[in-house]
Amino acid sequence: MKVSDALQKRKSTRAFLDKEITSEQILQVLDNAKHAPSGVNSQPWQVAVVRGKRKRELQNRIEESFRNGIQAKMDYRYYPQKWPEPYKSRRFACGVQLYKALGISRHEKERRLEQWVANYRAFDAPVMLFFFMDAGLEAGSYMDYGMFLQSVMLMAIEAGLATCPQAALAEYPRLVKDFLGYPEDSILLCGMALGYENTDAKVNSYRTPREAAGSFTRFFD
Repeated sequence: MKVSDALQKRKSTRAFLDKEITSEQILQVLDNAKHAPSGVNSQPWQVAVVRGKRKRELQNRIEESFRNGIQAKMDYRYYPQKWPEPYKSRRFACGVQLYKALGISRHEKERRLEQWVANYRAFDAPVMLFFFMDAGLEAGSYMDYGMFLQSVMLMAIEAGLATCPQAALAEYPRLVKDFLGYPEDSILLCGMALGYENTDAKVNSYRTPREAAGSFTRFFD
């Protein structure tokens, strides 16, 4: 598979088949993704693979926290407190596409809530990945981690798997760290759903648009 094909095939998948993924498959994806670049070869990534009974226990605890009104608080601020344009419009359009694909109207608050809660189950994917890094690292390691995460997703495509990177899985970091035994002062960047795509699911039928390269590129000769 060409890199360009994998880049265009990758998408945020939100419905998965009930089909097991072996440890060998997961390690092969990660073993290739480890070649992502990082400043001074620091390799800041630490990956937790959660599945089976442990996944069910953890996702139930996260969902319970949300439903009980416990305030989510990530280890860092992912989104801006106020959305400027054009990002505000892109965010809105993204949400419209999602709910349109699901046939959920703006007024169906309960269905919208349940769709959000599905985030905490990693959309019922068989594997839930969590990505940690040491607290003493700085902004450059976030950049390094982004390249690693993209590498994970592209290698998953090559392996015939689907993914969804999820900031939502990092909304209750203390809970996740306590459950998995990671240090309290480590940074939980995000999670990721990993599995086989359910191609019959409507939620997987749409693709978000991308701006043409010419719109965000300037040449200086």
